[in-house]
Parts: sequence; structure tokens; C-alpha cells
Amino acid sequence: MRPARLWKHPLTALGVIGTALTFALTAAPKVPAAPAPEPLAAAAAVTHEAENATVSRGLVESNHAGYTGTGFVNYENAGGSYVQWTVNAAQAGRATLTLRYANGTTANRPMDISVNGTLAADERAFNGTGSWTSWSKATVTADLRAGANTIRATATTANGGPNVDHLAVDTAPTSAGTPVAVNGQLEVCGTKLCNQYGKPVQLRGMSTHGLQWYSQCVTSGSLGALATDWNADVLRISMYIQEGGYETDPRGFTDKVHSIIEQATAHGMYAIVDWHMLSPGDPHHNLSRAKTFFTEIAQRHRSKNNLLFEIANEPSGVSWSRIKSYAEQLVPVIRQHDPDTPILVGTRAWSSLGVSEGSNESEVVNNPVNAANIMYTFHFYAASHRDEYLNTLSRAADRLPVFVTEFGTQDYAGEGTNDFTMSQRYLDLMASKKISWVNWNYSDDHRSGAVFKTGTCDNNGPWTGTAALKPAGVWVRDRVRAPDSFSTG
Repeated sequence: MRPARLWKHPLTALGVIGTALTFALTAAPKVPAAPAPEPLAAAAAVTHEAENATVSRGLVESNHAGYTGTGFVNYENAGGSYVQWTVNAAQAGRATLTLRYANGTTANRPMDISVNGTLAADERAFNGTGSWTSWSKATVTADLRAGANTIRATATTANGGPNVDHLAVDTAPTSAGTPVAVNGQLEVCGTKLCNQYGKPVQLRGMSTHGLQWYSQCVTSGSLGALATDWNADVLRISMYIQEGGYETDPRGFTDKVHSIIEQATAHGMYAIVDWHMLSPGDPHHNLSRAKTFFTEIAQRHRSKNNLLFEIANEPSGVSWSRIKSYAEQLVPVIRQHDPDTPILVGTRAWSSLGVSEGSNESEVVNNPVNAANIMYTFHFYAASHRDEYLNTLSRAADRLPVFVTEFGTQDYAGEGTNDFTMSQRYLDLMASKKISWVNWNYSDDHRSGAVFKTGTCDNNGPWTGTAALKPAGVWVRDRVRAPDSFSTG
């Protein structure tokens, strides 16, 4: 039985117990990215009013101000009620579907969004908007066929759906080229991560599981799907140091990371090189190893513009000053060979900005790492890490450059029931403040936090679509696929 990530701390991740089996990741030559669906011919978004669509178990009303057209659809309070539009496309390709809605309750009213009978978004969240006259938007990316397309928004709970005003269909390409082609070399500007034009960006993507256990989930096929089916911007390469990882075979694991960097680069994604120190929690324990590893990585990949270095995954049981000391010794070693790649520094208490050990972001704000072009990491698991953590992230992002390099929709163990409502609150906050994020994890581990069903990786897929995904995988894929708002001017 393959060992899996085991958690011990009552608030967040600590470690793994068991004998590690090392799987060989076949080094692959750089290959061209699999082609994305050809974008449709550029056109302005076309609005399709809900009151003119096919309505099942709902009423057309006009008693709440702020709608467009002549009214909106009030769903019956029943699962299965829906609004369905017929949308014509000049040619096949990817489109952005935006639903304008209002939800005057405090409860999420999720809906399935289907295109031609195929799910484009499974139980997409439609959270409360404050009142029935406060209208918001929810966006889904989907592929349309040439000619007529049927797009349906179906309520999935007994509360029915929100009030739906209209569907806007934008067949213009969301961006030209891959995330790296559009944004180029990233750098930290103020409290934001910025692209080559100096514009703040938000990256969204996935983290691998530990390479010592789940390297069979990291293949050219799976990464191609992550890039072109999930539309991910970033891949986090999670290389454990202990627990059967790097320290057992430095050469072998370094070569694995080299190979995955090349594959992510070929697919046009950013790659976070994650020095996944976890137990022991003092990063100084691995300082010498880190210097050796990052020196080689920086030397070999210095010409690339798609890397970020995460130098301490989850420090624990040590002071912030101890973590800061580690960073200030390692960063100059990296900078000797790579002056440009952003460096991500782990924070106290399993990268909770200190919250899991009774502190908060003020210790970092008042005593930042003495280095340029760095960010600080924050990790959360939505079913366990509630408002105190959310509020800390919100405050910290106003004072510090923060990157959420790991989160899950489950409890601190990466398992149990998904809390999509709390997860969406985090995602809404991160979208509003352009905080980049990476979800844990892109594997078929048996826990609910792994996106693929058990056995998917051993069977080499299927990697695309939702058939092989667990509920958390369907949910996070939908949010990774949401259109980017990268700016070039």
C-alpha cells in the first residue's frame, strides 16, 4: 500500500508516517503543448435574457429593480428547476459564459451549468448577494460547437436557484497564448505579484502530491490536461525533503524536478519549485540541503521566465525570527545564480502567518525578510480554518505580498466533507485582492482532497473532463477554468 500524507496537528498539516515507496518519473524531452481548442472569432459578448429563454418551474417577474431587459426568472424552490437558452456560434471553440443573478438569502443556491447536455460546472456556487436588488455575476468557461448550442442552468437543491437576469456569451479569446506567453517574467510590486507589464496578476492552479508517492500522476498527459482542459496558470511541484523524499536520493529527486519544470514550461505554465519541508518544522534542519538543491535549480533554469521558488513549505514549532534567519541565508545563495525569480517564504505555524500557534501577520509586517522580490505564503483548509484565518489573510494581503501556495476544501487533514461555501469565501477574497492560489492536490490519493478518483493515475487517466474527478476535483477545476483577467496595458 502506498503511504499517503498523514496529518497530526489539530489545526494544519504536519507530516507523513510510513515507509515511502519511490516511483521513477520518466524524464521526458521538452514537447510542444497540446493545442487548446481554437478560439472563436472575436466578437462582443452577446446577452441572452432569461425572460426570453425556456423556463421550467420558474416565473418571469419584474418586482426587483436592477435587471436588464424586461425582467428576470425567479426559480421555483425545487431541485431540477432550470432556465435554458439556445445560443448560436459561428464556429466551434471556447467561450465565456456569464450569468447575472441575485440571491437575497444568505444561503448558497448552487446550479449545474451544462452545455449541450455536458456539465461545464458542477454545482456552481451562487452565494448571497445581500438583497434581491443586488446583482452579481458568475462565470464559466466552456467549449461551444458550430451552430446551435443548448445552455442550461439547473438548480440542484430544494431551495431552487437564484433569480437569473441574463446569460452573456463572449466568444472572444480570453487571452492570447499561454499564461507565460502573456505575462512573461513575474516580479513582486508592492503587495502584488505583477507581470512583465507591471500589472498585478492572479495565478490559479494545482499542486502535485509528494513525488515520492505520486509521480505517476505527473505525466505529459496529465500536465497537458492541466494546461489545456483545466486552463491552469501554475503547477506547484511538491518535493518532500524527509518522509522518503529528497534526503533519500538527492540526485534522483533533483532530476525529477528538472523534468517536471521542463514539462510545465513546454505547456506554458508557471512552475513553483516547492521545497516541501514539513517535519522537522525548523527549516534550518535542511538549510545545507536547500542551498545545494536551489543552487542547481537556479543555475540550470536561470534563463526561464516561468519559475517561482518556495523555499520552506510549512515551518512549525519555531519563531518567525528563526524562519527569517533561514530565508536571509538561503535567498542570497539563489540570487547569485538567478536574480529575477520571485521567492516565496513560508510563515510560522504551518504557513498560517502564525495563527495556528496563537500569533498573526503582525510579526512579519513588523520584521520582514531583508530581501527583494519575495512573497510570504499562507495555507488554509476551509472546513477547519474559519474566520480567524480568513480575516488574517485579508489583513495581511493589504500589508504584505502573499501567495496561497496550498489550500483545500476539506479539513486540516485534507480529508472529510468538503466545505465549498467557506472555500468560496476564501476564493472571493483572493479574487478581490489578486492573491494567487494553488489547490492541494493533483493526485489520486484516497483522501477527498485529491482531485482524481483512486486508480486514475495507475490507469494513466482519463485526465480531461470530470468523469475521473472527485467532488473537490470538479469544484476546483471549475474555478481554475474561470477566465483570467491578465492585463497587458
